[in-house]
Amino acid sequence: MPTKKSPKAASKSTASKLRRFRGVTMPFSGHASIRAVKRAGHEPSIHGTKLWKSSCLIIDYLNKNRPNRTQRVLDAGCGWGVTGIWCAKQWGSDTVSMDADPAVFPYLNAVAALNGVETKPWVRRFEKVTQRDLEDIDVLVGGDICFWDELVKPVGKMIDRAVAAGVGTIVIGDPERPTFHEMAERAIEKHGGQVLDWRLSGTVKATGALLVIHND
Repeated sequence: MPTKKSPKAASKSTASKLRRFRGVTMPFSGHASIRAVKRAGHEPSIHGTKLWKSSCLIIDYLNKNRPNRTQRVLDAGCGWGVTGIWCAKQWGSDTVSMDADPAVFPYLNAVAALNGVETKPWVRRFEKVTQRDLEDIDVLVGGDICFWDELVKPVGKMIDRAVAAGVGTIVIGDPERPTFHEMAERAIEKHGGQVLDWRLSGTVKATGALLVIHND
């Protein structure tokens, strides 16, 4: 007959399914909150099935380089939304979490609840984001959002509109796909900025690159 886990053992097991990074709590897919969302039948269709490490690259950069303006943040292609959640938790930002796939938002809400914050969900594709949408945004972030050839132009156009709208800081992270570098090169030619190599070790290990554009 199977034995029940003690409350202490159960608590330890739950804790082992969490990572903490720069002050934000991130669940693994086996965490109870994520399993509950899966049992409810939510199935993301555009790669919003886990936390992507490029988000941690962006968080680490922002933790070391706080922008001048942080009141309003747009997390574009947010997936589970950890970057925007970090901004809400650490800076008290009003965060808009944007994704083309509405099925990611129950996962995002679970991660936000673990961190004691809320963000505003927004279902939108990159090419549908207008300059007017971006006029009150201070920081635009996006992790792993340029993974297909078809995304190079839409992501680039969104950055064009963000610069025109006066967004102060733009940070796009990627594990260095050719599509990311193509998009970043075009953006830098138009707006300046730089691509930074970024590496993490410790609780989260990751390498990649960040496109950073300062527009203040």
